Amino acid sequence: MGYKEISLKYGKGAVDVKIDENMCTVLYPEDLPGVEDPMAEVSRSLKDPIGKAPLSDLVKGKKDVVILASDITRPSPSHILIPPITDELNRAGISDDSIKIVFGLGYHRKHTDDEKKTLVGEEVFNRIKCIDHDIDDCVYVGTTKRGTPVEVFREVYNADFIIATGNLELHYKAGYSGGHKALLPGVCSKNTIEKNHALMFSEGAMPGKIDGNPMREDIEEGGKLARVDFIVNAVLNSHKEIVKVVSGDPIKAHREGAKYIDKMYKRVIPEKADIVVASCGGYPKDINLYQAQKGLDNAQYSVKDGGTIILVAECREGLGEKLFSDWMVNSSSVDEPLKWIKEEFRLGAHKAAVICEVLKRADIYLISSFDRSLTEKIFFKYAKTPQDALDEAIKKYHDPKILVLPYANSTLPYVEE
Repeated sequence: MGYKEISLKYGKGAVDVKIDENMCTVLYPEDLPGVEDPMAEVSRSLKDPIGKAPLSDLVKGKKDVVILASDITRPSPSHILIPPITDELNRAGISDDSIKIVFGLGYHRKHTDDEKKTLVGEEVFNRIKCIDHDIDDCVYVGTTKRGTPVEVFREVYNADFIIATGNLELHYKAGYSGGHKALLPGVCSKNTIEKNHALMFSEGAMPGKIDGNPMREDIEEGGKLARVDFIVNAVLNSHKEIVKVVSGDPIKAHREGAKYIDKMYKRVIPEKADIVVASCGGYPKDINLYQAQKGLDNAQYSVKDGGTIILVAECREGLGEKLFSDWMVNSSSVDEPLKWIKEEFRLGAHKAAVICEVLKRADIYLISSFDRSLTEKIFFKYAKTPQDALDEAIKKYHDPKILVLPYANSTLPYVEE
């Protein structure tokens, strides 16, 4: 009997698991190669954008240009995307004083100056004003047809040209990240974010789906109301290398980028597995349970009802968002968060409900920095290592099918109908 030893990213390190190779399939993203010169790729995309004139033509005569950038919990390579953008703006006659970088926090915590510097690079940080979005200082711009009032951070509202940057990846409910998502939820009010996020419990809200996805359609309507002028999105492979940069029209460029995501991360499996071992892909994707939820969500598409998921996520910053944490710790059963979210949608807490949906379908082990009492309090099974969890789970099945997802946050397994 041969064994496969598989290394799984865990925080900034790795943990190993050994599995009988007759039982096991390992599903990696089908990586495209990284480009040789990432900044040159960004520059190329700005000069030859999709569905728009080159950036330098569009910004002529503008007085207040805002660049939206992702926060520290996202893998967006802002330090690579932003310098070519500011160079292009400068060449078009826009001075550094007329440019602002706004970090879209959504509902996440504010940054330290060191984090801002890490995100955009020291040179840009020292030249250009870098500020966090303020969720409490937003201006109303209109209401979407699904009833989401779009309230945008004042500094973004006042700009006369908005460039949305980010990375494009699968999103567990909005279909994909990137595009208009830098604006909504990135730089909107709590009210806007909650109304949009409530759509995640509607039919069609799922990873890898755009048409007929109410959450994505609402995001894009909101982005249009707020006048996002231009996007610059990086498509990354699982090694965080840039394989493509798409720039230009917020819809057309986004759709082009999504094709690359599908090619790498949508992976067909012949059937669902009894046991799924899922690593989120290490730091920062497993910085806390709130972020690690995305890996769990993708894993659920590949496990049989009543099966077992082993989620490998360090969670060095604990559970994450406060309301999410409160709901996970204070509910007496997995049914309670699902009941509470239907009574009143609350941002942050929504992920407790999403996790509990999966907990109702499968046994889930959480391999993390949490002790046994916290792990079990939040309805997960405890094991010290993924190997311990696997050895225990295997006893439940006769000749189980095991699927391993080393990059679960960005791999969408699906059985073709």
